[in-house]
Amino acid sequence: MDKKIIVICGPTAVGKTKFAIEIAKSFNGEIVSCDSMQLYKYMNIGSAKPTPSELSEVKHYLVDEIEPSYDFSAAQYQRLAKNAVNKIFQKSKIPVIAGGTGLYLNSILYDMDFSAPPSENSAHSAYRQKLYTEAEKFGRQFVHEKLLKADPDAANRIHPNNLKKVIRALEAAEFGRGIRNFATDLKETSDYKSIKLCLTREREELYKRIDSRVDVLIDEGLEAEVKSLISMGLSENNISMKGIGYKELISYFNGEYDREEAIRLIKRNTRHLAKRQITWFKRYENMRWFNISEYKSENACIEDIKLWLKSAIKK
Repeated sequence: MDKKIIVICGPTAVGKTKFAIEIAKSFNGEIVSCDSMQLYKYMNIGSAKPTPSELSEVKHYLVDEIEPSYDFSAAQYQRLAKNAVNKIFQKSKIPVIAGGTGLYLNSILYDMDFSAPPSENSAHSAYRQKLYTEAEKFGRQFVHEKLLKADPDAANRIHPNNLKKVIRALEAAEFGRGIRNFATDLKETSDYKSIKLCLTREREELYKRIDSRVDVLIDEGLEAEVKSLISMGLSENNISMKGIGYKELISYFNGEYDREEAIRLIKRNTRHLAKRQITWFKRYENMRWFNISEYKSENACIEDIKLWLKSAIKK
């Protein structure tokens, strides 16, 4: 039988964890997390990581595995995720990919080579050194603004603090080859067939769930979690601390605004993230959408998904 993976994606706070666990249990599956925050250790509350009870129900991979001081990348995620997928296949089980990080999901679904840097020669080297010098002298934002002029699409995808990627993109623009857009320029992998479903809810319901979840995370001790991470030496300069909930609280602790404003910004930024995620997932072909709001209960939706999956897996 052809190798198949089940993909369960959707916006933040839609309810992916519960659905993924129930589906994995029903289809002899194990879960590979596709979440850029849940893979970090010690970041349990802000990432809405599955609880110990949930983790005990089904084997999970790429949850609670990486030190938050480590500058983790999509290329490293791809390597670890594909290793996990292969381990699950070796057990004669079905990999269930669950999460909402679009670029990470692309790295599983498509043939993406993150390793090819611009060709090396003296002109490249001199230009690169010039950019690093400018970053040191004028700041990373200065170099990122150059990229904004040279390649706006790349600038919008790459965070100003990710200096290495910003400079690579500038090199590519300067020497006549733009950085490949991993959001659109894609070829599906032949390693396995993917059965893709996306969970969604009516916007008003989803936004209420987001606001409610942020309140719960605050009540569960998100502020103490962020302070603990800071005491470990982490700061806003770490990629892990740029996650929603962490960056806003750091700014609050730094006196940039009060606690009420921090909570408001976390809710707003999470809603914006959900909107971007939905836009991203709409790009996928052969995606089956399930609007949970249209069902009388979550369990009714899960049963409908199971029926659809039974048929899809047989094809």
